[in-house]
Amino acid sequence: MADNTVTTSINIESIVQEVLGTIEREREREIIARRFGLFDRRETLEQIGELLGITRERVRQLEKAVITKLQAAGEDLPRIKEVQAVLGEHLAELGHVARTAEITKRLAPENTKIDQSRVAFLAHLAPKIAVIDHFFHSIGLATKHSEKAIRDHVGKVIEAINKIGQPTNIESIAREVGNPDTKHVQALASISKNVASLHGRWGLTKWPMVNPKNIRDKIYVVLHDHKKPMHFSEIAQAIAASDFKRKDVTTQAIHNELIKDKRFVLIGRGIYALKEWGYKKGTVADVIAEVLKKESGPLHRDEIVRRVLKSRHVKETTILLNLQGKPQFKRVAKATYALAE
Repeated sequence: MADNTVTTSINIESIVQEVLGTIEREREREIIARRFGLFDRRETLEQIGELLGITRERVRQLEKAVITKLQAAGEDLPRIKEVQAVLGEHLAELGHVARTAEITKRLAPENTKIDQSRVAFLAHLAPKIAVIDHFFHSIGLATKHSEKAIRDHVGKVIEAINKIGQPTNIESIAREVGNPDTKHVQALASISKNVASLHGRWGLTKWPMVNPKNIRDKIYVVLHDHKKPMHFSEIAQAIAASDFKRKDVTTQAIHNELIKDKRFVLIGRGIYALKEWGYKKGTVADVIAEVLKKESGPLHRDEIVRRVLKSRHVKETTILLNLQGKPQFKRVAKATYALAE
């Protein structure tokens, strides 16, 4: 048994071995180890039953009986008090609830699936730790919330996000929930499979701005966050350097998607902007014509150039060549142009 000294790290594997050592029968130890994935990948009831020569239902019964017995022993299990203290310390820092993977990362730097399975197993046995399945596998401080309470609180966070209706910061969500503990609200949001976050924005996983799934959505997020037009090669580099999932896309694939999606406007040689910024598709001549239509009269060429450059990244000479060489424009005075009749 461990003493009451709180440490920030524990040897997960050795504690798991000690706990398994309290299970008398080897077959039952085998079932628990395989069901929780303590030394290899997790196995199904059918797989274990076939290995041990017993039915699927018998495996389930034995698993339930052993876990019930271990949970009944509670803090009398080897070093479970130490496990509770360490998990509790990390959970307190993370807002009282967190994904098991996030906790494991603090305890085992490699953070393998087996490491995560071991932490989950020990959390199941610790009386003061609540385990939340069916979300991202998560644990919380039972002294703060029961499993049901955590689920209810997560539900309220999702309701608040739905009410806000668009990606926002965690502070706004906390205000909508009515919980001044922003860290706690963020912890609750992070364990739900219905909520995602990206670059400080939080929202529903179905919203592209927090969970971009295809190339076009990733392009949109990059341009939106850059806040100004970018060359398609720059967009490709930004996606490659991002923390997006599946970011290994080719520059050509990105260019193809830019051409096909109406949200993006070509405003220069390979340079794209968002349509929502006020840019419109069309040639330089089209933009000049739009400028002159809005003016409803002649304009000096310098003013025309200035206005066109607001919506097109081209050389001044390109604008001047269009003014002088296109039949829809006519010079009405020195360096002054209007639309032709």
